[in-house]
Amino acid sequence: MNFVNSQLFLDVQLAAIFSDSKTFADAIAKDSWQAACERYLNMKPLTVPELTAFVAQHFTFEATQLPTQQSNSESVQSYIANLWPYLHRSADAPKASSLLPLKHSYIVPGGRFQEIYYWDSYFTALGLQDIGDIDSIEAMLANFIDLQNRNGCIPNGNRSYYSSRSQPPILALMVDLIWQAKYCKNSDFAWLTDCVVALEQEYTFWMQGAEQLNEQSTCYRRVVKMANGALLNRYWDDQATPRPESLREDLHDASLLPESQRANYYRNIRAACESGWDFSSRWLGDNQTLTSIQTTDIIPVDLNSLLYYLEKQLGHYFAVLNNTTKQQYFEQLAARRCVAINQYLFSTDMGFFVDFNYQSQQQSTVLSLAATVPLFVNCASEEQAQLVKNKLMSDFLKPGGLVTTLNETSQQWDSPNGWAPLQWFAVHGFNQYGFAADANTIMSNWLQMIENSFKTDHCLLEKYNVYKPENRAGGGEYKVQQGFGWTNGVTSRFYHLIK
Repeated sequence: MNFVNSQLFLDVQLAAIFSDSKTFADAIAKDSWQAACERYLNMKPLTVPELTAFVAQHFTFEATQLPTQQSNSESVQSYIANLWPYLHRSADAPKASSLLPLKHSYIVPGGRFQEIYYWDSYFTALGLQDIGDIDSIEAMLANFIDLQNRNGCIPNGNRSYYSSRSQPPILALMVDLIWQAKYCKNSDFAWLTDCVVALEQEYTFWMQGAEQLNEQSTCYRRVVKMANGALLNRYWDDQATPRPESLREDLHDASLLPESQRANYYRNIRAACESGWDFSSRWLGDNQTLTSIQTTDIIPVDLNSLLYYLEKQLGHYFAVLNNTTKQQYFEQLAARRCVAINQYLFSTDMGFFVDFNYQSQQQSTVLSLAATVPLFVNCASEEQAQLVKNKLMSDFLKPGGLVTTLNETSQQWDSPNGWAPLQWFAVHGFNQYGFAADANTIMSNWLQMIENSFKTDHCLLEKYNVYKPENRAGGGEYKVQQGFGWTNGVTSRFYHLIK
């Protein structure tokens, strides 16, 4: 049965028995969901204390706190090294829960996030590579390929309630990391061939329906046909219902809208979760109010840059595998996308890469670190890269690193917050274009903030206030999480790169 659609699930979430809606979405039934739901239907209605007792009787929960001995680490680097085993999970045995069991071991971010997350894992992999643990990265890649085969896409995370959406496509980045570190030197073309099959499958997922688009029907799922005939992509979710892991919050916010607008709101909220930037003024019609969210109207610069990288890498890998036909096919796709990115997603007035609203046919006025991804994947011109670099160093650089957007809002992917993955996109992108001194400045600011924060927190966190590093980062639907996979990975890499 679908537990998250049951009366028991709805009643527990609305009763706010748990401060975090994700807690019950991840509950493990002691017997089975079916049995618990049937017993509940025979007993309801229950008071909140009775319902709380019922949940305790029929469900268990995974521990989300990290061991306290981690606070004994003397330095950030020793903390990161010592934490990996606590974020490691062995292959899963099936449970009566929302977890999609994985066949191979994996790394979780930490805190409330006790499952693998798709785009997180690439940034986590940087730290694992630094300690020579290519096997753990390869195990996570194998899990993603298996999930894609089972689910039709690589889901946001290995939970059943995430299965209708993906996350920023970083599979090609993980494949290339492992290829360069392990298989390239031995010319292991069998391994590469298997990975290329998976990369083509992911590309098919993002481009599904492209062939049926025309001047009258310009969008389908994640693909949009632009006015000049170019194909670009957006974030999407086939479901237009409240998120089970945020059910109470979604129902509350949707209640502020006319009923006719609620399904669209749910889809746009879910699409923003697919972006990884949940939530940001990038997706909001008025830059402030979550109910103005319009994610599916937006052609994001970072998504399309990563899909350009996927096309480019497929062309490269087919060249390695001596498949000239497919090599040329994907090279042409990459070239076309690069032209479209330059036409629609670069603002000559602002000298910056921005998102594009295809409904209003206007470029976004929100300036964000998504602009670093064209540099990261090397599809910006030298002139564009210089303009982006100048803007970042003059407006985005803060005492703790780069701020996410220049808009201060209540959303966590806005000012004053900074996030490790976006620092990495910027630093690697800068290094690609020869801006080594500026990359060093970003890394230095980030590491100084991390070390100062570590003296107080004795741990690393999911996000940071980079404006005022002495203050805790805020915004979002939950408190700041300890751990934290991608912060560990990127910070580790900065220690290795900084000069």
